[in-house]
Amino acid sequence: MSDTKETDVIHEPTTQVLHPKRRRVSYLWDTLDKPKEERRFLFKLDAALLTFSCLGFFIKYMDQINVNVAFVSGMKEDLNLYGNQLNYFQTAFTVGNILSQVPSNIILTRVPAHIWIPANEVIWSILTFCLSQAKTTTQIIVIRFFVGLVEGTFYPGLQYIIGSWYRKDELAKRTCIFHISSVLGAMFSGYLMAGVYHLGDRSKYAGWQWLFIIDGVISLPIALGGFFFYPDVPEARKPWYLSESDIQLAQKRMELEGRKPRAKYTVAKVKKILTSWHIYALTLTYTFWVNSVVGAAAPAFTLFLKASGYSVGLINAYGTLPFAVQAGVEVIYAWSSDTILKGRRWPPIIFGSVVTIIAAGSLAVWDISSGWKWACFLFGGVGGATGGLFFAWANEITSADNEERAIVIGAMNQFGNTVSAWLPLIVFQQVDSPRYYKGWVTLTAINSALIISTLVTWQLQKREDKKRAVVEDSNDGTENTSVDVIPITTGEKF
Repeated sequence: MSDTKETDVIHEPTTQVLHPKRRRVSYLWDTLDKPKEERRFLFKLDAALLTFSCLGFFIKYMDQINVNVAFVSGMKEDLNLYGNQLNYFQTAFTVGNILSQVPSNIILTRVPAHIWIPANEVIWSILTFCLSQAKTTTQIIVIRFFVGLVEGTFYPGLQYIIGSWYRKDELAKRTCIFHISSVLGAMFSGYLMAGVYHLGDRSKYAGWQWLFIIDGVISLPIALGGFFFYPDVPEARKPWYLSESDIQLAQKRMELEGRKPRAKYTVAKVKKILTSWHIYALTLTYTFWVNSVVGAAAPAFTLFLKASGYSVGLINAYGTLPFAVQAGVEVIYAWSSDTILKGRRWPPIIFGSVVTIIAAGSLAVWDISSGWKWACFLFGGVGGATGGLFFAWANEITSADNEERAIVIGAMNQFGNTVSAWLPLIVFQQVDSPRYYKGWVTLTAINSALIISTLVTWQLQKREDKKRAVVEDSNDGTENTSVDVIPITTGEKF
Protein backbone atom coordinates (compact mmCIF):
# COMPACT_ATOMS: atom_id res chain seq x y z
CA MET A 1 0.00 0.00 0.00
CA SER A 2 1.32 3.42 -0.90
CA ASP A 3 2.23 5.87 1.88
CA THR A 4 1.37 8.93 -0.21
CA LYS A 5 -1.71 10.85 0.82
CA GLU A 6 -4.41 11.44 -1.72
CA THR A 7 -5.97 14.85 -2.18
CA ASP A 8 -9.61 15.70 -1.85
CA VAL A 9 -11.32 16.80 -5.03
CA ILE A 10 -13.94 19.10 -6.44
CA HIS A 11 -15.79 17.62 -9.40
CA GLU A 12 -15.64 19.66 -12.58
CA PRO A 13 -17.11 19.12 -16.07
CA THR A 14 -14.26 18.41 -18.47
CA THR A 15 -13.13 16.23 -21.34
CA GLN A 16 -11.45 13.39 -19.45
CA VAL A 17 -13.33 10.19 -18.73
CA LEU A 18 -13.53 9.92 -14.96
CA HIS A 19 -16.98 9.78 -13.40
CA PRO A 20 -16.95 9.26 -9.62
CA LYS A 21 -19.91 7.26 -8.47
CA ARG A 22 -22.37 9.18 -6.33
CA ARG A 23 -22.86 7.57 -2.96
CA ARG A 24 -26.36 6.95 -1.62
CA VAL A 25 -25.65 9.05 1.45
CA SER A 26 -25.59 12.16 -0.76
CA TYR A 27 -29.32 11.74 -1.39
CA LEU A 28 -29.85 12.38 2.32
CA TRP A 29 -27.65 15.52 2.44
CA ASP A 30 -25.20 16.61 -0.23
CA THR A 31 -22.26 17.48 2.06
CA LEU A 32 -22.01 13.86 3.21
CA ASP A 33 -20.52 12.99 -0.18
CA LYS A 34 -18.09 15.95 -0.33
CA PRO A 35 -14.35 16.11 0.42
CA LYS A 36 -13.49 16.93 4.02
CA GLU A 37 -12.38 20.52 3.41
CA GLU A 38 -15.50 21.22 1.39
CA ARG A 39 -17.68 19.66 4.11
CA ARG A 40 -16.16 21.94 6.72
CA PHE A 41 -16.63 24.97 4.51
CA LEU A 42 -20.29 24.13 3.80
CA PHE A 43 -20.95 23.45 7.48
CA LYS A 44 -19.73 26.94 8.41
CA LEU A 45 -21.61 28.52 5.52
CA ASP A 46 -24.86 26.71 6.33
CA ALA A 47 -24.51 27.55 10.04
CA ALA A 48 -24.23 31.26 9.28
CA LEU A 49 -25.85 32.11 5.93
CA LEU A 50 -28.57 29.47 5.84
CA THR A 51 -29.45 29.78 9.53
CA PHE A 52 -29.77 33.56 9.52
CA SER A 53 -31.49 33.57 6.12
CA CYS A 54 -34.12 31.23 7.54
CA LEU A 55 -34.46 33.20 10.78
CA GLY A 56 -34.76 36.42 8.79
CA PHE A 57 -37.40 34.98 6.46
CA PHE A 58 -39.20 33.52 9.46
CA ILE A 59 -39.59 36.96 11.06
CA LYS A 60 -40.30 38.58 7.69
CA TYR A 61 -43.26 36.33 6.97
CA MET A 62 -44.39 36.41 10.59
CA ASP A 63 -44.46 40.21 10.36
CA GLN A 64 -46.02 40.10 6.90
CA ILE A 65 -48.88 37.76 7.72
CA ASN A 66 -49.68 39.12 11.19
CA VAL A 67 -52.22 41.64 9.87
CA ASN A 68 -54.29 38.78 8.41
CA VAL A 69 -54.06 36.90 11.71
CA ALA A 70 -54.90 39.98 13.78
CA PHE A 71 -57.79 40.85 11.47
CA VAL A 72 -59.69 37.63 12.23
CA SER A 73 -58.74 37.85 15.92
CA GLY A 74 -60.49 41.05 16.98
CA MET A 75 -58.92 43.85 14.93
CA LYS A 76 -61.83 43.86 12.49
CA GLU A 77 -64.36 44.46 15.23
CA ASP A 78 -62.25 46.80 17.39
CA LEU A 79 -61.38 49.14 14.52
CA ASN A 80 -64.68 48.75 12.63
CA LEU A 81 -63.10 47.27 9.47
CA TYR A 82 -66.19 45.97 7.69
CA GLY A 83 -65.41 47.04 4.13
CA ASN A 84 -62.44 46.11 1.95
CA GLN A 85 -59.87 47.49 4.39
CA LEU A 86 -57.99 44.18 4.61
CA ASN A 87 -57.47 44.30 0.84
CA TYR A 88 -56.10 47.83 1.21
CA PHE A 89 -53.67 46.73 3.95
CA GLN A 90 -52.39 43.91 1.75
CA THR A 91 -52.12 46.18 -1.28
CA ALA A 92 -50.22 48.86 0.65
CA PHE A 93 -47.71 46.25 1.75
CA THR A 94 -47.38 44.87 -1.78
CA VAL A 95 -46.88 48.31 -3.35
CA GLY A 96 -44.04 48.98 -0.90
CA ASN A 97 -42.54 45.60 -1.81
CA ILE A 98 -42.76 46.35 -5.51
CA LEU A 99 -40.93 49.65 -5.27
CA SER A 100 -37.91 48.29 -3.39
CA GLN A 101 -37.02 44.92 -4.89
CA VAL A 102 -35.08 45.60 -8.09
CA PRO A 103 -33.40 48.77 -6.73
CA SER A 104 -32.44 46.84 -3.59
CA ASN A 105 -30.81 44.02 -5.56
CA ILE A 106 -28.88 46.54 -7.64
CA ILE A 107 -27.71 48.18 -4.40
CA LEU A 108 -26.77 44.74 -3.07
CA THR A 109 -24.28 44.25 -5.91
CA ARG A 110 -22.36 47.21 -4.46
CA VAL A 111 -23.26 47.51 -0.72
CA PRO A 112 -22.25 44.66 1.66
CA ALA A 113 -25.08 42.27 2.46
CA HIS A 114 -24.16 42.20 6.17
CA ILE A 115 -25.04 45.91 6.35
CA TRP A 116 -27.88 46.37 3.87
CA ILE A 117 -30.08 43.40 4.75
CA PRO A 118 -30.09 43.57 8.59
CA ALA A 119 -30.51 47.36 8.53
CA ASN A 120 -33.81 46.86 6.72
CA GLU A 121 -34.75 44.06 9.12
CA VAL A 122 -34.29 46.40 12.08
CA ILE A 123 -36.55 49.01 10.47
CA TRP A 124 -39.41 46.60 9.82
CA SER A 125 -39.11 45.23 13.37
CA ILE A 126 -39.61 48.74 14.75
CA LEU A 127 -42.56 49.31 12.40
CA THR A 128 -44.13 46.09 13.68
CA PHE A 129 -44.17 47.58 17.17
CA CYS A 130 -45.87 50.68 15.68
CA LEU A 131 -48.71 48.57 14.25
CA SER A 132 -49.82 47.68 17.77
CA GLN A 133 -50.68 51.35 18.35
CA ALA A 134 -52.46 52.03 15.04
CA LYS A 135 -56.01 53.26 15.52
CA THR A 136 -57.25 54.09 12.02
CA THR A 137 -57.29 52.55 8.57
CA THR A 138 -55.01 55.31 7.25
CA GLN A 139 -52.40 54.69 9.94
CA ILE A 140 -52.33 50.96 9.21
CA ILE A 141 -52.08 51.55 5.45
CA VAL A 142 -49.12 53.93 5.87
CA ILE A 143 -47.27 51.62 8.26
CA ARG A 144 -47.92 48.57 6.07
CA PHE A 145 -46.57 50.46 3.05
CA PHE A 146 -43.26 51.13 4.80
CA VAL A 147 -43.12 47.60 6.21
CA GLY A 148 -43.47 46.35 2.64
CA LEU A 149 -40.83 48.79 1.41
CA VAL A 150 -38.13 47.53 3.76
CA GLU A 151 -39.23 43.88 3.69
CA GLY A 152 -39.04 43.95 -0.11
CA THR A 153 -35.26 44.07 0.16
CA PHE A 154 -35.03 40.74 1.95
CA TYR A 155 -36.26 37.81 -0.16
CA PRO A 156 -34.75 38.66 -3.57
CA GLY A 157 -31.59 39.85 -1.84
CA LEU A 158 -31.06 36.61 0.05
CA GLN A 159 -31.91 34.48 -2.99
CA TYR A 160 -29.17 36.37 -4.85
CA ILE A 161 -26.69 35.88 -1.98
CA ILE A 162 -27.54 32.17 -1.56
CA GLY A 163 -27.08 31.69 -5.30
CA SER A 164 -23.61 33.23 -4.97
CA TRP A 165 -22.30 30.44 -2.71
CA TYR A 166 -23.95 27.10 -3.54
CA ARG A 167 -23.56 24.68 -6.44
CA LYS A 168 -26.30 23.08 -8.51
CA ASP A 169 -26.58 19.86 -6.47
CA GLU A 170 -26.88 21.99 -3.29
CA LEU A 171 -28.98 24.93 -4.41
CA ALA A 172 -32.59 23.68 -4.46
CA LYS A 173 -32.33 22.25 -0.96
CA ARG A 174 -31.04 25.56 0.40
CA THR A 175 -33.48 27.78 -1.48
CA CYS A 176 -36.39 25.57 -0.45
CA ILE A 177 -35.27 25.34 3.20
CA PHE A 178 -35.03 29.12 3.07
CA HIS A 179 -38.51 29.33 1.56
CA ILE A 180 -39.95 26.89 4.11
CA SER A 181 -38.90 29.23 6.91
CA SER A 182 -41.51 31.70 5.65
CA VAL A 183 -44.14 28.99 5.95
CA LEU A 184 -43.05 28.32 9.52
CA GLY A 185 -43.28 32.05 10.22
CA ALA A 186 -46.87 32.09 8.96
CA MET A 187 -47.73 29.05 11.06
CA PHE A 188 -46.06 30.51 14.16
CA SER A 189 -48.03 33.72 13.76
CA GLY A 190 -51.26 31.75 13.97
CA TYR A 191 -50.12 29.75 16.99
CA LEU A 192 -48.82 32.92 18.66
CA MET A 193 -52.14 34.67 18.15
CA ALA A 194 -53.95 31.71 19.68
CA GLY A 195 -51.58 31.91 22.66
CA VAL A 196 -51.66 35.67 23.28
CA TYR A 197 -55.30 36.33 22.43
CA HIS A 198 -56.40 36.15 26.06
CA LEU A 199 -53.68 38.58 27.20
CA GLY A 200 -56.14 41.27 26.18
CA ASP A 201 -58.41 40.21 29.05
CA ARG A 202 -55.89 41.39 31.64
CA SER A 203 -54.27 44.49 30.10
CA LYS A 204 -55.02 47.74 28.31
CA TYR A 205 -54.01 46.17 24.99
CA ALA A 206 -56.21 43.83 22.98
CA GLY A 207 -54.99 40.35 22.06
CA TRP A 208 -54.30 41.36 18.46
CA GLN A 209 -52.18 44.29 19.69
CA TRP A 210 -50.10 41.90 21.78
CA LEU A 211 -49.43 39.91 18.60
CA PHE A 212 -47.65 42.89 17.02
CA ILE A 213 -45.73 43.66 20.23
CA ILE A 214 -44.44 40.12 20.67
CA ASP A 215 -43.64 39.84 16.95
CA GLY A 216 -41.44 42.91 17.33
CA VAL A 217 -39.74 41.49 20.42
CA ILE A 218 -38.90 38.31 18.49
CA SER A 219 -37.81 40.11 15.32
CA LEU A 220 -35.42 42.76 16.66
CA PRO A 221 -32.65 40.53 18.09
CA ILE A 222 -32.68 38.33 14.98
CA ALA A 223 -32.32 41.45 12.84
CA LEU A 224 -29.37 42.66 14.93
CA GLY A 225 -27.67 39.27 14.63
CA GLY A 226 -27.65 39.64 10.86
CA PHE A 227 -24.97 42.33 11.07
CA PHE A 228 -22.54 39.63 12.26
CA PHE A 229 -23.54 36.57 10.24
CA TYR A 230 -24.66 37.50 6.71
CA PRO A 231 -21.79 37.07 4.23
CA ASP A 232 -21.31 39.12 1.09
CA VAL A 233 -20.53 37.44 -2.25
CA PRO A 234 -17.34 35.27 -2.28
CA GLU A 235 -15.14 37.80 -4.10
CA ALA A 236 -15.97 40.63 -1.67
CA ARG A 237 -15.31 41.17 2.04
CA LYS A 238 -14.47 37.96 3.93
CA PRO A 239 -16.87 37.16 6.81
CA TRP A 240 -15.17 36.51 10.16
CA TYR A 241 -16.14 32.83 10.34
CA LEU A 242 -14.53 31.84 6.99
CA SER A 243 -10.80 31.45 6.44
CA GLU A 244 -8.82 32.61 3.41
CA SER A 245 -8.72 29.02 2.14
CA ASP A 246 -12.53 28.85 2.54
CA ILE A 247 -12.91 31.94 0.35
CA GLN A 248 -10.54 30.49 -2.28
CA LEU A 249 -12.57 27.30 -2.25
CA ALA A 250 -15.84 29.26 -2.54
CA GLN A 251 -14.51 31.21 -5.52
CA LYS A 252 -13.32 28.00 -7.20
CA ARG A 253 -16.69 26.34 -6.67
CA MET A 254 -18.51 29.23 -8.33
CA GLU A 255 -15.99 29.23 -11.18
CA LEU A 256 -16.76 25.54 -11.79
CA GLU A 257 -20.49 26.37 -11.85
CA GLY A 258 -19.91 29.14 -14.39
CA ARG A 259 -21.28 31.65 -11.90
CA LYS A 260 -19.48 34.89 -12.64
CA PRO A 261 -18.24 37.41 -10.04
CA ARG A 262 -19.24 41.07 -9.91
CA ALA A 263 -18.51 43.32 -12.87
CA LYS A 264 -19.17 46.94 -13.78
CA TYR A 265 -22.53 48.10 -15.07
CA THR A 266 -22.16 49.20 -18.68
CA VAL A 267 -24.58 50.16 -21.43
CA ALA A 268 -23.69 46.93 -23.23
CA LYS A 269 -24.42 44.88 -20.10
CA VAL A 270 -27.80 46.52 -19.51
CA LYS A 271 -28.71 46.05 -23.18
CA LYS A 272 -27.72 42.38 -22.97
CA ILE A 273 -29.87 41.86 -19.88
CA LEU A 274 -32.90 43.56 -21.43
CA THR A 275 -32.63 41.70 -24.75
CA SER A 276 -32.15 38.24 -23.26
CA TRP A 277 -35.05 35.81 -22.90
CA HIS A 278 -34.00 35.18 -19.29
CA ILE A 279 -35.61 38.20 -17.66
CA TYR A 280 -38.87 37.87 -19.59
CA ALA A 281 -39.44 34.11 -19.37
CA LEU A 282 -38.40 33.80 -15.73
CA THR A 283 -40.31 36.91 -14.64
CA LEU A 284 -43.47 35.88 -16.48
CA THR A 285 -43.36 32.34 -15.13
CA TYR A 286 -42.74 33.45 -11.55
CA THR A 287 -45.48 36.10 -11.83
CA PHE A 288 -47.94 33.37 -12.78
CA TRP A 289 -46.80 31.31 -9.80
CA VAL A 290 -47.06 34.15 -7.23
CA ASN A 291 -50.67 34.67 -8.26
CA SER A 292 -51.56 31.01 -8.82
CA VAL A 293 -51.42 29.57 -5.32
CA VAL A 294 -54.55 28.84 -3.31
CA GLY A 295 -52.65 30.14 -0.29
CA ALA A 296 -52.21 33.47 -2.11
CA ALA A 297 -55.93 33.95 -1.64
CA ALA A 298 -55.22 34.27 2.08
CA PRO A 299 -56.99 34.77 4.27
CA ALA A 300 -59.55 32.85 2.20
CA PHE A 301 -59.24 29.75 4.37
CA THR A 302 -59.33 31.61 7.67
CA LEU A 303 -62.31 33.69 6.51
CA PHE A 304 -64.01 30.44 5.50
CA LEU A 305 -63.35 29.12 9.01
CA LYS A 306 -64.64 32.37 10.55
CA ALA A 307 -67.81 32.21 8.44
CA SER A 308 -68.24 28.58 9.54
CA GLY A 309 -68.42 29.66 13.18
CA TYR A 310 -65.08 28.43 14.52
CA SER A 311 -63.60 30.11 17.59
CA VAL A 312 -60.62 32.48 17.32
CA GLY A 313 -58.30 29.82 18.75
CA LEU A 314 -59.41 27.16 16.26
CA ILE A 315 -59.32 29.62 13.33
CA ASN A 316 -55.68 30.41 14.08
CA ALA A 317 -54.75 26.78 14.71
CA TYR A 318 -56.53 25.28 11.69
CA GLY A 319 -55.43 28.21 9.53
CA THR A 320 -51.84 26.94 9.73
CA LEU A 321 -52.63 23.56 8.14
CA PRO A 322 -52.10 24.64 4.48
CA PHE A 323 -48.69 26.01 5.50
CA ALA A 324 -47.82 22.70 7.18
CA VAL A 325 -48.68 20.85 3.97
CA GLN A 326 -46.56 23.32 2.01
CA ALA A 327 -43.54 22.84 4.27
CA GLY A 328 -43.68 19.04 4.00
CA VAL A 329 -44.17 19.01 0.24
CA GLU A 330 -41.42 21.59 -0.31
CA VAL A 331 -38.89 19.31 1.40
CA ILE A 332 -39.85 16.53 -1.04
CA TYR A 333 -39.56 18.88 -4.02
CA ALA A 334 -36.14 20.18 -2.94
CA TRP A 335 -34.51 16.82 -2.32
CA SER A 336 -35.97 15.18 -5.42
CA SER A 337 -35.02 18.14 -7.65
CA ASP A 338 -31.38 18.11 -6.48
CA THR A 339 -31.02 14.31 -6.56
CA ILE A 340 -33.51 12.08 -8.38
CA LEU A 341 -34.40 14.73 -10.99
CA LYS A 342 -30.68 15.61 -11.40
CA GLY A 343 -31.12 19.35 -11.08
CA ARG A 344 -34.35 19.66 -13.08
CA ARG A 345 -36.59 22.30 -11.52
CA TRP A 346 -39.63 22.23 -13.81
CA PRO A 347 -41.33 18.84 -13.02
CA PRO A 348 -42.43 19.75 -9.46
CA ILE A 349 -43.71 23.11 -10.75
CA ILE A 350 -45.90 21.34 -13.31
CA PHE A 351 -47.14 18.84 -10.71
CA GLY A 352 -48.01 21.59 -8.22
CA SER A 353 -49.93 23.50 -10.88
CA VAL A 354 -52.01 20.46 -11.83
CA VAL A 355 -52.93 19.85 -8.18
CA THR A 356 -53.84 23.53 -7.74
CA ILE A 357 -56.06 23.45 -10.83
CA ILE A 358 -57.99 20.57 -9.27
CA ALA A 359 -58.28 22.37 -5.93
CA ALA A 360 -59.20 25.80 -7.32
CA GLY A 361 -61.64 24.28 -9.82
CA SER A 362 -63.39 22.41 -7.04
CA LEU A 363 -63.61 25.52 -4.86
CA ALA A 364 -65.08 27.42 -7.82
CA VAL A 365 -67.91 24.87 -7.82
CA TRP A 366 -68.13 25.34 -4.00
CA ASP A 367 -71.16 23.05 -3.63
CA ILE A 368 -68.97 20.10 -2.67
CA SER A 369 -68.63 17.99 0.44
CA SER A 370 -67.14 19.64 3.51
CA GLY A 371 -64.26 17.13 3.59
CA TRP A 372 -63.29 17.76 -0.02
CA LYS A 373 -63.54 21.52 0.51
CA TRP A 374 -61.07 21.26 3.39
CA ALA A 375 -58.83 19.07 1.25
CA CYS A 376 -58.83 21.65 -1.54
CA PHE A 377 -57.69 24.40 0.83
CA LEU A 378 -54.93 22.14 2.11
CA PHE A 379 -53.91 21.16 -1.44
CA GLY A 380 -53.02 24.80 -1.94
CA GLY A 381 -49.79 23.96 -0.14
CA VAL A 382 -48.79 21.56 -2.93
CA GLY A 383 -48.65 24.38 -5.48
CA GLY A 384 -47.24 26.86 -2.99
CA ALA A 385 -44.30 24.58 -2.25
CA THR A 386 -42.45 25.31 -5.51
CA GLY A 387 -41.40 28.89 -4.71
CA GLY A 388 -37.81 28.05 -3.76
CA LEU A 389 -37.27 26.04 -6.96
CA PHE A 390 -37.87 29.12 -9.11
CA PHE A 391 -34.86 30.85 -7.59
CA ALA A 392 -32.59 27.83 -7.83
CA TRP A 393 -33.60 27.73 -11.50
CA ALA A 394 -33.08 31.47 -12.02
CA ASN A 395 -29.65 31.42 -10.33
CA GLU A 396 -28.57 28.64 -12.68
CA ILE A 397 -29.96 30.10 -15.90
CA THR A 398 -28.38 33.52 -15.25
CA SER A 399 -25.13 32.25 -13.72
CA ALA A 400 -22.94 33.70 -16.51
CA ASP A 401 -23.63 37.31 -15.44
CA ASN A 402 -23.68 38.38 -11.78
CA GLU A 403 -25.53 41.65 -12.39
CA GLU A 404 -28.11 39.95 -14.59
CA ARG A 405 -28.66 37.37 -11.88
CA ALA A 406 -29.34 40.06 -9.27
CA ILE A 407 -31.64 42.06 -11.55
CA VAL A 408 -33.60 39.05 -12.83
CA ILE A 409 -34.21 37.74 -9.29
CA GLY A 410 -35.39 41.21 -8.24
CA ALA A 411 -37.58 41.56 -11.32
CA MET A 412 -39.22 38.19 -10.70
CA ASN A 413 -40.31 39.29 -7.25
CA GLN A 414 -41.18 42.80 -8.32
CA PHE A 415 -43.48 41.92 -11.19
CA GLY A 416 -45.02 38.98 -9.35
CA ASN A 417 -45.95 41.31 -6.51
CA THR A 418 -47.07 44.04 -8.94
CA VAL A 419 -49.84 41.78 -10.19
CA SER A 420 -50.70 40.55 -6.70
CA ALA A 421 -51.10 44.20 -5.62
CA TRP A 422 -54.23 44.66 -7.72
CA LEU A 423 -55.51 41.20 -8.67
CA PRO A 424 -56.97 40.30 -5.23
CA LEU A 425 -58.82 43.64 -5.21
CA ILE A 426 -60.73 42.39 -8.23
CA VAL A 427 -61.15 38.65 -7.75
CA PHE A 428 -60.70 38.12 -3.96
CA GLN A 429 -62.66 41.01 -2.49
CA GLN A 430 -63.29 40.75 1.22
CA VAL A 431 -67.01 41.33 0.70
CA ASP A 432 -67.19 38.17 -1.47
CA SER A 433 -65.83 35.91 1.26
CA PRO A 434 -65.96 33.03 1.80
CA ARG A 435 -67.33 32.09 -1.65
CA TYR A 436 -64.78 33.88 -3.91
CA TYR A 437 -66.11 32.39 -7.16
CA LYS A 438 -64.19 34.84 -9.37
CA GLY A 439 -61.01 34.13 -7.44
CA TRP A 440 -61.07 30.36 -7.86
CA VAL A 441 -61.85 30.59 -11.56
CA THR A 442 -58.97 33.04 -11.96
CA LEU A 443 -56.55 30.74 -10.15
CA THR A 444 -57.58 27.85 -12.40
CA ALA A 445 -56.77 29.92 -15.48
CA ILE A 446 -53.48 31.26 -14.07
CA ASN A 447 -52.25 27.77 -13.22
CA SER A 448 -52.97 26.65 -16.76
CA ALA A 449 -50.88 29.57 -18.02
CA LEU A 450 -48.15 28.67 -15.51
CA ILE A 451 -47.84 25.17 -16.96
CA ILE A 452 -47.39 26.58 -20.47
CA SER A 453 -44.90 29.22 -19.35
CA THR A 454 -42.85 26.68 -17.38
CA LEU A 455 -42.60 24.34 -20.36
CA VAL A 456 -41.55 27.23 -22.63
CA THR A 457 -38.85 28.31 -20.16
CA TRP A 458 -37.56 24.74 -19.96
CA GLN A 459 -37.33 24.48 -23.75
CA LEU A 460 -35.52 27.82 -24.00
CA GLN A 461 -33.04 26.64 -21.38
CA LYS A 462 -32.45 23.37 -23.25
CA ARG A 463 -31.79 25.25 -26.47
CA GLU A 464 -29.36 27.62 -24.78
CA ASP A 465 -27.52 24.77 -23.05
CA LYS A 466 -27.09 22.99 -26.38
CA LYS A 467 -25.66 26.12 -28.00
CA ARG A 468 -23.26 26.60 -25.07
CA ALA A 469 -22.15 22.97 -25.31
CA VAL A 470 -21.41 23.39 -29.02
CA VAL A 471 -19.26 26.46 -28.31
CA GLU A 472 -17.40 24.66 -25.51
CA ASP A 473 -16.80 21.62 -27.71
CA SER A 474 -15.45 23.76 -30.52
CA ASN A 475 -13.12 25.50 -28.08
CA ASP A 476 -11.88 22.25 -26.53
CA GLY A 477 -11.83 20.20 -29.69
CA THR A 478 -13.42 17.28 -27.88
CA GLU A 479 -16.82 16.26 -26.64
CA ASN A 480 -17.68 17.31 -23.09
CA THR A 481 -19.41 14.26 -21.69
CA SER A 482 -17.80 13.40 -18.40
CA VAL A 483 -16.34 14.55 -15.13
CA ASP A 484 -12.82 15.49 -14.13
CA VAL A 485 -11.49 16.27 -10.71
CA ILE A 486 -9.68 19.32 -9.44
CA PRO A 487 -7.49 18.79 -6.34
CA ILE A 488 -7.87 21.06 -3.36
CA THR A 489 -5.37 21.43 -0.58
CA THR A 490 -5.88 18.84 2.09
CA GLY A 491 -3.80 15.87 3.06
CA GLU A 492 -6.61 13.62 4.15
CA LYS A 493 -8.28 10.97 2.04
CA PHE A 494 -12.07 10.91 1.92
